[in-house]
This record gives sequence, C-alpha cells and structure tokens, in this order.
Amino acid sequence: MNETLKRAISGAIYILLLIFSITYSTESFFVLFGIFLLIAVYEFCELVHLNKIIPIISAFLIYGSVTYLESQHIPLSKSFDYTLLIATLVISFYCMYFLFDDKQYKVEKVWKYLFLLGYVILPFIIITKIPFGVKGYNHKIIIGIFILIWTNDTFAYIVGKSIGKHKLYEKISPKKTIEGFIGGIVFAMIASYFIAKYYIEGKEVAQYIWLGFAVIVGVFGTIGDLIESKFKRIANVKDSGAIMPGHGGILDRLDSVIFVAPFIFLFYQLLPFIKF
Repeated sequence: MNETLKRAISGAIYILLLIFSITYSTESFFVLFGIFLLIAVYEFCELVHLNKIIPIISAFLIYGSVTYLESQHIPLSKSFDYTLLIATLVISFYCMYFLFDDKQYKVEKVWKYLFLLGYVILPFIIITKIPFGVKGYNHKIIIGIFILIWTNDTFAYIVGKSIGKHKLYEKISPKKTIEGFIGGIVFAMIASYFIAKYYIEGKEVAQYIWLGFAVIVGVFGTIGDLIESKFKRIANVKDSGAIMPGHGGILDRLDSVIFVAPFIFLFYQLLPFIKF
C-alpha cells in the first residue's frame, strides 16, 4: 500500500475513534484514554529501557482508580487536584531543563521512573479532568483543544515549509523553524476565535479563555514535541512505536497533548483570579 494512503487511512481511523469516544459518553472517553495511557507507558518504557510490567500495572491502577471515582460522580478533593497538578508541573519543568541541557544525553534510572510518572501517567489523569466544568462533562472542551493542537501542528508545518529559514532547535528537531512556530501559534489563535464563538458558543469571555488556550497549546505543545524527540534521539529511534502505520506510536500522536494538559489545567485554576 502507498505510504501516503496508509498514513491517511490510519490518521482518519485515529481521528474518528477519538471523536466518537469523546462525544459518545464519559465512560468511552475514559476507556479510550486509558488504553492510550497503557500503550504510551509501554512505548516510553521501550524508549528508556525500563521493565514494562510494574509500570503498566501501576498506570492501570492509578488511572483506573481515579476515573472510576469520577465516573461514579465521587468528587476528589481540591487538595488532590492541586497535588496532582504541582507534581506534574515539577516534572514538566524538569523536562524542559532536560530538553535544553546539552550535556544530558543519558537518563538516570531514578529519572526514568519520575519521567514515566510526571511526563506520561499523571498528564493522562489531568486530561480526564479538563472536560469537566460546573455543568459536568463537556466533550466540546477536549475536542476544541485537540483542534487547536492539530491546527498548530498543521500550520507550523505549512508555514515552516513555505517561508521557514531560521531553525528553532536544530540539534533536536532539524525541520522545525521559528517562522513555523510563530505561524502555528497565530493560526491556533485564529482557530480559537471560531471554536469559542461557533463551537463552544460562548460569550466574549470564552473567546479570551480560548485565546489563552491557543497560546498555551502553541508554546507548550511544541516543547512537548521536542521533549519526545529528545527521548527518541537518546534511544536512537525514529518513532516511539508502530501502532499507527505512517504515524508511529501513541506517544508520537499525543506528545503535545500530554505536555499541554497540566498547563491548561493550571490556567483553569487561575481563571477566577483573571479579569477579562
């Protein structure tokens, strides 16, 4: 089969499965991302050469416990949410340090487990919290964020391919350019206006909130992609896996989403203190 056709078919199946699961019910959303998490844990363990059994069981138990309580409408305390967020953000900031530290091209064993927890497992739990607002589960929120990520990625590539001349971080991702990075953010911001006004059907405040989401997605989504690229460079592999023909693994598809999630959730917590 032609490589382009193979890529198009697997990409279409992924998008349809994602949209159907998110929109069908809370339970189908939890189940799909639980499956994604287990695959992502497997792929990450492969990248950093960790035994897979204990991490996969741990991820299943942690994710399963939290989502079971959420599906039963048993709210976890705000303290749990804040602890979850702080722990994830600490690892996220260390991931950024790890990315830009030219001397770090080896991952110590203790950090392999900490990265597994804070870079993979905990962000998936945070993703399951993002669609829940005062009125309960709202699938449009998570789909809107995916649209922003896809818009950012698509136009970063198009703009970078068309007019990109200055490399963003060549030693990790030779094809990314500063022009593409800026172009991706600009088009994500444009998309955020249409999402807020016509898809979410929110008021003017919603447009400002989604504009904030677009900037977060553009900046931290790119960083998340670069961090995964560094892990792959250390492992000397092109893709994190081969579950999606032409696209690679689940980590390759969700690297931006899992890194963006804690910063979106942090933005949520700060909204009551922001005057629009």
